[in-house]
Amino acid sequence: MSRAPRFLDRLKFQDKINLGTALIVIFFGVLVSFGVSRVSVDAIIEENRDRGTSMAKNLALRALDPMLGQDFLRLKTLVDEVAGLSPYIAYAFVQDRQGDVVVHSFKADFPVELREANAASGRDVHVQLLDAGSMRIYDFAAPVIIGTDSFGTVRLGISQVRVQSAKGQVMITIFGITAAVAVAAILLSTLFARGITRRLDILRESAEEVVRGNLDVQTAPPLSRDCWEVMNCSNQDCPAYRDDRHRCWYLAGTLCPHCADVALPEKLRTCRSCKVFLENQGDEIQALAETFDIMALTLNAYIDELKQTHSDLERQRQLMQTILDVTPDLVSLQDAELRYIAVNKAFCTYFHRNEKDILGSTDFDIFSEGQADSNFHEDRQILMSGVPLSKQILTGRKGDKRWFHILKVPVRSGEKIIGLLLTARDITVIKQYQERLIHSQKMHDLGKMAGGVAHEINTPLGIILGYAQLLLEDAAPESQLHKDLKTIERQTKVCRRIVADLLGFSRSAESAMESMDLNTSIQDVVDLVSQIFRQERVVVETDFDPTVPPIVGDAARLKQVWMNLLSNAFDAIGSDGHILVGTKLCSHRRRVVVTVADTGAGIAGGDLPQVFDPFFTTKPVGEGTGLGLSVSFGIVADHGGKISVTSPAPLEYLVTEGDKNETKPPGPGTVFFVELPLTKEGLPDEECPEVAVLRGDLPTAAAPQGANGLQGSQGAQGE
Repeated sequence: MSRAPRFLDRLKFQDKINLGTALIVIFFGVLVSFGVSRVSVDAIIEENRDRGTSMAKNLALRALDPMLGQDFLRLKTLVDEVAGLSPYIAYAFVQDRQGDVVVHSFKADFPVELREANAASGRDVHVQLLDAGSMRIYDFAAPVIIGTDSFGTVRLGISQVRVQSAKGQVMITIFGITAAVAVAAILLSTLFARGITRRLDILRESAEEVVRGNLDVQTAPPLSRDCWEVMNCSNQDCPAYRDDRHRCWYLAGTLCPHCADVALPEKLRTCRSCKVFLENQGDEIQALAETFDIMALTLNAYIDELKQTHSDLERQRQLMQTILDVTPDLVSLQDAELRYIAVNKAFCTYFHRNEKDILGSTDFDIFSEGQADSNFHEDRQILMSGVPLSKQILTGRKGDKRWFHILKVPVRSGEKIIGLLLTARDITVIKQYQERLIHSQKMHDLGKMAGGVAHEINTPLGIILGYAQLLLEDAAPESQLHKDLKTIERQTKVCRRIVADLLGFSRSAESAMESMDLNTSIQDVVDLVSQIFRQERVVVETDFDPTVPPIVGDAARLKQVWMNLLSNAFDAIGSDGHILVGTKLCSHRRRVVVTVADTGAGIAGGDLPQVFDPFFTTKPVGEGTGLGLSVSFGIVADHGGKISVTSPAPLEYLVTEGDKNETKPPGPGTVFFVELPLTKEGLPDEECPEVAVLRGDLPTAAAPQGANGLQGSQGAQGE
């Protein structure tokens, strides 16, 4: 692009109008000036020629008599008289018929070259333009004729200075007038341009206000009479009534009987014949301003609708996000390229990432390569087929396994699938309940079978034991028969003990529930076993809470629980250790906690979940049936309580005053917690603060409250 167009583009519109007007006026002024001056000069030259011709003819007529009378003095006087008529007459002279100069007006010598510079032809005056060096001269040659005879020639020279002077004056006058007209035209065009540009400036200022966000602008000039005045209308329901800022022909829904009930631009076409329009219509700039005003009005209404829609959408989005964030399910939305475009708080928490780090990423940025590849092919199949997928998966590592129910649904927009919605619900607890229910059912069936078997075996065992004891009375004490019968008696008693445990496990015996002193019940069992335990240097210490109130329970069966727990603690220690037995009333006074702690070898982490299972034992073959803790668990459950175990034991259970001088290190130890209710409603839902403090952050296995003794749970050392 050249510099001139760029210069013109930078000029203001008013300057462009002024410049254009000036150029047009100057162009046509110069053109007219040149034309007029040319015509004027030609007219002056022609007038000068006519005058010279007339003077030459007149001189020829006056010179006839002196020439005929050869009165050269008179002829000289005549020539000088003619030459003096005007300063522009350069010379005058007379030639005879031979062409010789008779008289002349030159003060000096006659210029010889002038003699033949021009000659008359016939009876007409001949005009010849001569170049005299410093000036140009029109030379007029007029013949002196009588009848048909020529007596000579009169020559008259008129300088062109007059013509040039007149020509200059004409040019100055014409160009002066042209310049004055141009200046007047520029002034008038400036006023005209200012009127136009003022209206354009109003449009520009209104446009700038719109850019700034102010859509309440008034660009068009006010009408001389508004539509309700022209139509004598008083319908206040009409949107144009009392609206003096907008033209009624641009407003939709006007109620004038002459208005067509159509939308723009059809309404505008019908309004062009309305007298309101005809009276108030203006030029193109006014029409542009009116259109701009209605555009701003329409845009303002549209923006208000957009703001309201955006506000509604934002509220809905926040509500939806709140709903998604409070749901424990993992929720995500992926687009057609399987990039995450929305996730909820549970999803971010599970993967330990921020929402901004997940959005825009794919499964390959979150999962392992193998899992991401499997997800990719599975998701692509859903997007291609449009068939939802529902499945259950097990995730996590050993010790932190979690079950999820996965539902993947394609998201559609019309007939097109545009994304994939995933919900993942943690069903680990449900799975655990299912497993416990199945296990409970198995234990229930096992208990019924064990009870039946025990009843069937108990009678034959009694007969065998009775006959063996009768035979022992007849056998010699040192005989082999006596030893064999003793073996039969001993093993029969072992079988009877197993049968008794089976009967206890199946809970075939009847319970006698009555008020009892818990501390006394435990102390009776401790007194019974203390002497035996002391033989292996195992000391039993007690720490009873004197504020524990009486409870309702079966004293005999609870003593069986204390006996089983103390026996297991003694077996775990072997020798050189201590057992701490204590009771504690919870602060909310709705439960009492019995603790039995030992300084034994503790329970391996892999055995904790099985210690309450029937027939599970860590003792050598022949030394335990694996039913002691199961029976204890069932008894506690019958009392509405629960039993749990912690291993290793807290430090306060391992070191006592009696162990400070011992070289053998205690522990790691085990602590059993037996929680019994003090009310008929059973154990409260809230945890006992004292038990929570005692447990600390150590690994704990617990049997569920209210179980029936047939369901295995995570727990303690087996019998």
